[in-house]
Parts: sequence; C-alpha cells; structure tokens
Amino acid sequence: MMAIVQDGYGVPSKVLRLERIPRPSIGKNDVLVRVRAASVDPGIAHMVTGLPYPVRLARKSLRAPKGSVPGFGLAGQVVSVGASVTDIVEGDNVFGIGAGSFAEYCVCSDDKIALMPDNFDFNHAAAIPVSGLAALQGLRDHGKVQAGYKVLVVGASGGVGTFAVQIAKALGADVTGVCSAAKADMVRSIGADHVIDYKNENFADGATRYDVILDTGGNSSLGELRRALSSHGTLVIVGGEAKGRWLGGTDRVLRALMLNPFVTQTLRAFISTEDARNLRALAKFASAGQLVPVMDQSYSLANAVSGMRRLEEGQAKGKIVVTIP
Repeated sequence: MMAIVQDGYGVPSKVLRLERIPRPSIGKNDVLVRVRAASVDPGIAHMVTGLPYPVRLARKSLRAPKGSVPGFGLAGQVVSVGASVTDIVEGDNVFGIGAGSFAEYCVCSDDKIALMPDNFDFNHAAAIPVSGLAALQGLRDHGKVQAGYKVLVVGASGGVGTFAVQIAKALGADVTGVCSAAKADMVRSIGADHVIDYKNENFADGATRYDVILDTGGNSSLGELRRALSSHGTLVIVGGEAKGRWLGGTDRVLRALMLNPFVTQTLRAFISTEDARNLRALAKFASAGQLVPVMDQSYSLANAVSGMRRLEEGQAKGKIVVTIP
C-alpha cells in the first residue's frame, strides 16, 4: 500500500515521504479499514516534530520509529475484521481513530470506530473523530453544559472550536465564539449567537460572564479566562498550542490545575477518550443535522505535508482532510 512514512523527528517536509510499504495485519479485536479520508490535526505535527519533548516520552521513543505512519482520524470501508469483532462487518462504512491513517489501509481497534452517519461522505466523516471527541467531552462531560448556559468558545473557527459551537447549541446553550474578523461570518453560520473579534474586542472586559468557557486557542492567559468566567463557572482547556520545546503551552494547564482547589471556579484540562460510544453520540448529532463539519481544504496523500503546513500557519477555517481515492 501507499503511505506517508516518517524517519526521525523534524520538520514535516524533511522527515515525511510517500512510500509503498506492506499492508498491516490485524489482531482478533481489530478492523482493517481501506482509508478514504484522514483528518489533519495539530497532534500529528507534535508526533512528527517530537515537540514538545514530553511527546517523545509518551510515544516511548526518543527517536521516531523508522517507517512509522502518522495520522489518527479517518473514514473508510471495512475490508476485514478480527475473529472477536461482532459489531462491525466487512463492507461497513466507518469513521474513528486508527494507528497511522495517512495510508491506504489502517488498523483500528474495534472499540475506536463506529458506523458513519448515513448523510455524510468520507471527507466529512473523517473530519469528526479527533476534534469532535474533544469538543463533545469538553462541553458535555467536563463543562456539564445545560440548556440556558452562557458558553464561550475561544478559538471558535478551528477544528475543535467549530464542533464546540454546534454541540453547545445542540445542548441548548447561548454561544459566543471568539475568532478573527475574517472568520466571524463562518462562526455565525454554524450557530454562534454572538461573535467576538479577538483583535479588536476583549472578551474578558467584564461585560459578560460565562458559565462555561472552552478554550481551544491556547493564547489567552489564565487570568483573562478567569475574568470572563462566572464566580462558579467552569473553564475547560483543550490543548496548549503555545511555542516551547519542553512545555509547549502545558504550563498554563499546570497552573490552572494547581489553582483549582483554592478558587470557587472550576478549572479543568483533559485528554479526550477515544471510544465507539462517544463516536456514536457524535454520529447521532450529525444524523440529526446538528453537527456538520466545517471543511477547509482537502489534499491528496502525496500532498499531505501541504495540509499540515496550512494548519500550522493558522490559515484553516475548520477541518483539513487528506483524501485517498
């Protein structure tokens, strides 16, 4: 099969290449998927560059494994299933999380995939898993969003943010999105009740206090976020995209977690759970028309690095995918 492979950590354009490699084999609880589309997510860049350095420890490899294939989120067709798999059969169209989705074939654990929404194509379905899971769990499980809540989504035009705006609306919240002026119309079009241009407006000016803030941008200080939060509100931090070889933005998360026991506000950060139950919840929102991925651009497998560069430069409005015919 054709796949993007990585040899060593570094700049994607220097360490990634398209190569023909053996098709992977599956275990008894696995599913082999013919990948039709794969999502481009910030976490992929961390795995490719090996930065911040704790990524290498999490990967258990100080030097990237030779021939490793990047990519997580995907959508495609099942071509074979393991002996213990019962809920998925050959021929099913599925979406979810795999190990190395920038390839024509990818192995997925059967508890990390689900049937695609019937009203979606492969590109739209592939855009959901990574960002959708983070948005869903951040709002529903950690933010405990309920009808009537005032919810602020910082980074509303990004991958997680566009899902978060829609999920918060589906949960009955009054939603304010923070983004650039150039992306404001798009954020309104997916359901935001209010939009704040972060370059010209200050969401932490005290004019409005929010019950839940979901911060996906990574550029706001903890103090700013807390000033915009109600006295008993909940801040949920998703990721930390600041520069830095050692902490990479996680220092703000650490400060929030250390401060949490001493304030009336709830300050949280989390790593999303990749499981079929939550994927099915996202599919239910999608089937009901409450969740439609905002698509930016698609790239061929050979040009996957260009998609990663566009995401890294902050040009994307919504999700970027790699399409694999």
